[in-house]
Amino acid sequence: MISNTLLRTTSRRLSSAAISSTSHGAKKAAFSSSSFRHAFSNEEARKKMMLPILAAATTVAGWSIVSSQENEERSVAQCLKKSDAMLAQEVENKFATYWPRNIMILFGPPGAGKGTHGPKIEDLLGIPQLSTGDMLRAAVTAKTEVGLKAAAVMKAGGLVSDDIVIGIIRDRIREPDCKFGFILDGFPRTLVQAQELDKMLAEEGACVTKVVELQVPDEVLEERICGRWIHKTSGRSYHVKYAPPKSMKKDNKGHPIPESMKDDETGEPLMQRPDDTASALVKRLQGYHNETVPILEHYKPNGIVAMVNANQGMDGVWGEVLQALKRGEK
Repeated sequence: MISNTLLRTTSRRLSSAAISSTSHGAKKAAFSSSSFRHAFSNEEARKKMMLPILAAATTVAGWSIVSSQENEERSVAQCLKKSDAMLAQEVENKFATYWPRNIMILFGPPGAGKGTHGPKIEDLLGIPQLSTGDMLRAAVTAKTEVGLKAAAVMKAGGLVSDDIVIGIIRDRIREPDCKFGFILDGFPRTLVQAQELDKMLAEEGACVTKVVELQVPDEVLEERICGRWIHKTSGRSYHVKYAPPKSMKKDNKGHPIPESMKDDETGEPLMQRPDDTASALVKRLQGYHNETVPILEHYKPNGIVAMVNANQGMDGVWGEVLQALKRGEK
């Protein structure tokens, strides 16, 4: 590449030579009638000599522009490299805070917020939330060995045994998305199931690493549960207090009129689940407490049980969930 200094020096020398030549010719024919023509001719010659210099200067300018673009591209590449490094560091920080393989059990009475915070934990840790119902249906559809056993039991009108459920969980957690861990929702429901789960995980070289319970007073749950309405086809959920449908109307006592409960998008009627009533809720909560307390007591000696106050604002609950997920936190 030709340096700018070399070009400037060459330009000055050629210019000086041209001017000197022109001056000498003019002196020699000062009174000659052809002096003007000679001067004009010399000026033309000087311009011709300058053309290569101007061309070279233009080339250098072009090189400068290209060089500037290359520098800009290098700068962008460096920024991207820094961004990649930051992302890698973020992943490493998550591993340092929340891993190794995180096998969680998420407990909470109906209406405590498992459906809200479970997916957020999934997004944070990158591990799937496993529902026994979903796993059972998937195994039956896939016609796995355990799925065929479950299908036969259900077809006969029986209840799927703990052994079959454990087998379905074993198959599911061997899939790639469970490599770094998973969240169990809806299982175990009894102390016997918890013991069977521990045995199966030990055979896989793993164990439960965290048990989180979302706690809400029963009287608060009644308001949350009994106010729920759903659109059966889509699964969209509404609440008479927190997320009412646009069509909702109330009677003189302030209760929603069932005929007015319509889906916002389709206008189709909403429904309440049979167990989302006050009388059904009492039985559900009694069963939950009777079954869950022994499971929590089973895992407490391992120092992995954490309680979260879910009777507060969403941000407050999530803050406690994050704290509970950290290693050594209870």
